[in-house]
Amino acid sequence: MPGFLDSCLPASLAAFVLLFVPAAVAQPAREGAPAGATTAEPSPSFDLEIRAPATVRNLLERHLELGRYREVPDLDDAEIARLIVLAERQARELLGTLGYFSPDVRITREPGARPRLVVAVEPGATTVVSDVDIAFEGAIAGATESDIVAQRDLIRERWGLPAGQPFTQGAWDDAKAQALRRLAAKRFLAGRISYSLADVDAAGNRAALGLRLDSGPVYRLGDLEVKGVERYDARLVPRLARLPRGSEYDRDRITQAQLRLTGSGYYDSAFIYVDPEGDPAAAPVQVTVREARLQKLVLGVGLTTDSGARLSVEHTHNRLPAVGWRAVSALQLDRKAPSVQTEWTAIPDEQGWRWSVLGRAERVEDGDLVTQGQRLRFGRFRSQDHIDRNMYLQYDRARVRSVSGLPLDPAETGSGSALSVNYVWTGRYFEELPSPTRGFGVSVELGGGVTLEGDRAPFQRTVVRWLGLRPLSRGRLQLRAEGGAVLARPSAQLPATQLFRTGGDTTVRGYGYRDIGVALPNGTVGPGRYLAVGSVEWQRPIRRGGVDSAWESLLFVDAGAVANRVNDLRPAVGVGTGVRWRSPIGPVEAAIAYGVKARKLRLHFSVGFQF
Repeated sequence: MPGFLDSCLPASLAAFVLLFVPAAVAQPAREGAPAGATTAEPSPSFDLEIRAPATVRNLLERHLELGRYREVPDLDDAEIARLIVLAERQARELLGTLGYFSPDVRITREPGARPRLVVAVEPGATTVVSDVDIAFEGAIAGATESDIVAQRDLIRERWGLPAGQPFTQGAWDDAKAQALRRLAAKRFLAGRISYSLADVDAAGNRAALGLRLDSGPVYRLGDLEVKGVERYDARLVPRLARLPRGSEYDRDRITQAQLRLTGSGYYDSAFIYVDPEGDPAAAPVQVTVREARLQKLVLGVGLTTDSGARLSVEHTHNRLPAVGWRAVSALQLDRKAPSVQTEWTAIPDEQGWRWSVLGRAERVEDGDLVTQGQRLRFGRFRSQDHIDRNMYLQYDRARVRSVSGLPLDPAETGSGSALSVNYVWTGRYFEELPSPTRGFGVSVELGGGVTLEGDRAPFQRTVVRWLGLRPLSRGRLQLRAEGGAVLARPSAQLPATQLFRTGGDTTVRGYGYRDIGVALPNGTVGPGRYLAVGSVEWQRPIRRGGVDSAWESLLFVDAGAVANRVNDLRPAVGVGTGVRWRSPIGPVEAAIAYGVKARKLRLHFSVGFQF
């Protein structure tokens, strides 16, 4: 295009001179002008006005090159005429990215002291997707295994630009990218798009879409190549990552493995990379970690409505001399429940099981009763993706006294000691942790043992907990239930740590910490052998500008009861409302609840999702 280049050269050269040559050199000072005076900046060559609906006007204002060329000074009429022709073509291309393939674009020049260019646009009808054809090639195409068939169906079902939707270039690109991510998320690490076509019928405002995904072979994990291990046992990384050789590639499992490594306390960071250039039958897995310090000290200050101000000190030693176990020791100071605890845990074995030893001493104040308890525990536990298991032998001892000096019956107040064998199974099937919106969790605790004071008596203890989140058209329902029972002779002196009390921020709102129990003859509240707790909560997102925000409103009803006989269970009900912030560390909740039985309003705070 010699003519276009020749005519544009003066303007381009002028722009270069204005930008890079000092004003005093680019434009000689006017005769008679004072020394050092600056000249006025050159005015635009033309004015620009875009007349279009708001849905397309912003796009044209940002990207139409007329807006840039208008700042070039001294454009002549021929150059402006050429820019008008180019701008019309560019406007049509820009509108095509939004699905407008038959727009009416008119650019007129209005005379004046400075020309005015008016870009008038009628975008016309939006192009709509008429048909979508998604095909596969590679290992996924002819597979008959149910899980691969399900993956293939999921890609088609969740296609982001189905028939009937408006077609835009951005939506088309996003839909292809999402389909490829779903293909490569499991098994098919080297998946790619081998063919894609958007066949647009501009006259009919229709677009037929075609996509072919090449899965390549199924990838299976090979050996782990670990880097960055110096301080801790080299067996820790593979045992925490749990990525066995020969297992199919799964991006979610890789992510969970990274989270387990960083959440273990042994590593500050972890990065896992599966090399797609390696052998698909045994793809190398590269793990790079940065080890945490050998020791860590954490100081904490908090405030709860149940116990008031709280101070905590926690010390972690990741590799004790001689044994190589981790020791986590904590001291908590608050008004109602000060405690000291230390727990030692071994590194996991090849099946993920860990040995554990725990010692704890606490002082719990419940109105007129003060309980001093001690606990020793020895056992094994294993944490998997969704299921935790814990088996242990436990010794409990409790001494209960009355602040006012009232006489107490040890069997009623939980003053005693016991030795028990326990098994705990917990399954968590929630989505979007640490602030889940759907799913459920269930936990079962089974224990049996013998009391060690008074007439030695056998006992059996069972606790079942369940929490479910069910989405609604607006928000969700959170349903919670807990039941517990201790079976033993009435005279058995069971320690309070094996019995039940409830009430407080995370159990039955509207009541104080452990306010719900068995009414004793002296007017105090003691522990009981049967527990029943239930809650129904409506969680509804708070909308801002028509979009759900990170804040939610709450309406709830809680109920709980503790008794020594099933027939004596009488629920204490609390009703209330509150707000919750879905923070990065989990939900932060503030609620106000009315205890129907206590006839009091209480303010409750809690942080984090617990199950």
